[in-house]
Amino acid sequence: MRVRSLILVALLSTGAGAALAQSAPYDIVIANGRVIDPESKLDAVRSIGVRRGKIAAITAGPLAGKRVIDARGLVVAPGFIDLHVHGQDDENYRLYALDGVTTALELEVGTGDVPGFYAAREGRALINYGASIGHIPVRMAVMKDSGLFLPVGSGGRDVASDEQIADIKRRIEAGLALGALGEGMGLQYTPAASKYEVLEAFRAAARYHAPVFVHVRSYGPKDPGSSVESFMEVIAASAITGAPVHIVHLNSMSLASTPRTLAIVKDARAHGLDVTTEAYPYSAGMTEISSPLLDSYVNAPDSMYSKLMLVSTGERLTRPTFAANRKPGNFVIMFLNTPEMEAMAMTSPLTAIASDGRIQNGKGHPRTAGTSARTLGYYVRETKQIGLVDAIRKMTLMPAQRLETLAPAFREKGRIKLGADADITVFDPATVIDKSTYQQPALSSVGFRHVLVNGTPVVTDGVVRDAIYPGRGMRGPIH
Repeated sequence: MRVRSLILVALLSTGAGAALAQSAPYDIVIANGRVIDPESKLDAVRSIGVRRGKIAAITAGPLAGKRVIDARGLVVAPGFIDLHVHGQDDENYRLYALDGVTTALELEVGTGDVPGFYAAREGRALINYGASIGHIPVRMAVMKDSGLFLPVGSGGRDVASDEQIADIKRRIEAGLALGALGEGMGLQYTPAASKYEVLEAFRAAARYHAPVFVHVRSYGPKDPGSSVESFMEVIAASAITGAPVHIVHLNSMSLASTPRTLAIVKDARAHGLDVTTEAYPYSAGMTEISSPLLDSYVNAPDSMYSKLMLVSTGERLTRPTFAANRKPGNFVIMFLNTPEMEAMAMTSPLTAIASDGRIQNGKGHPRTAGTSARTLGYYVRETKQIGLVDAIRKMTLMPAQRLETLAPAFREKGRIKLGADADITVFDPATVIDKSTYQQPALSSVGFRHVLVNGTPVVTDGVVRDAIYPGRGMRGPIH
């Protein structure tokens, strides 16, 4: 045995050793695809060897594998990272996987119970998952709000006392200490939260150098309550406290003010502030009809109700049907934006792409199932408004970089590089497209041939595999 070991050592120190290592079969080989890695700028035909859940080889030559995926004519990209999803169960994970997503994160609303969120999914998740500690659920608990997902009463509409603000801050800090991926805020859902309360919540995040993922206070062109004013509020809080800020769905919080809000983000970054943002490729949004966000509709002109579609039935609302359906658990699609403003947000180099997705029993918004495919099919192939490499960057590297300072595990996500986690999506650039609609939001995308999560195939030949749970909890540091 010692002689054989010495021979092996000698071989490994020579060119023969390299040939021997090359010939050892990998667990999976993805062969002859167009490999795109936005970080290294790699864009070439390569074969990738996967071993023990990691990318172990990237080569122009052939590789031997126990299983070989022929990717000839297909694009091989890092698995997509979605910073903003609310559907965190198997129904949603399957739709995300069929849209090329390998990591889905609840960072806007977040959770009030960080350990419980991760424990509920450990060993049961098709893809990677994670969450922030949420100002919304924490405030609901402190203010004793009875809402199911978003505030319906005191959690959104009551001003917090100094003692309650201190309790909110303490709970946020506790969640960050337990490994939350930042802090979530939804100020349009908690309109009674004072500027001081917001500042204190940012101070909690700053203590842990954690980003704040925030749905800003309001949208519209006029002050008070404009999009510009709302962006200025959270960027000021970031500058004062030092907490990084990520403004969610710039498109739906800006509407006609999109040129102005993009300029604000650009200028803040140019002056050294840690400000990032995101967009999704749809002109309509979705929210819970009972939330404070829709309080302004109570006395709105009749014409405003036709811009709301009840998710459960697909009907456009009227004043009476709006009032009748304003109950927790009911959701509406809001047709408020324009394709021009949507495209401006999507094509900006400042925006990552995130879905804001949620499907429940087949009902919801088409962005859940179709965000990635619509980006690649409509924006890249059909209209050529975004280049392929840039679209991949917006869905992989940009989200990873937003999180990796807090959570170093993200340095191994969103890349095709040696040693990175083998989260990989393989798609056909000629056919990839979304199929989901506002009437049928759970129709899965097409064109994603293979998806690997931590080296395990979860989509094979365009079909989700059953009873496979390689997804891992993505956490911040435990303090």
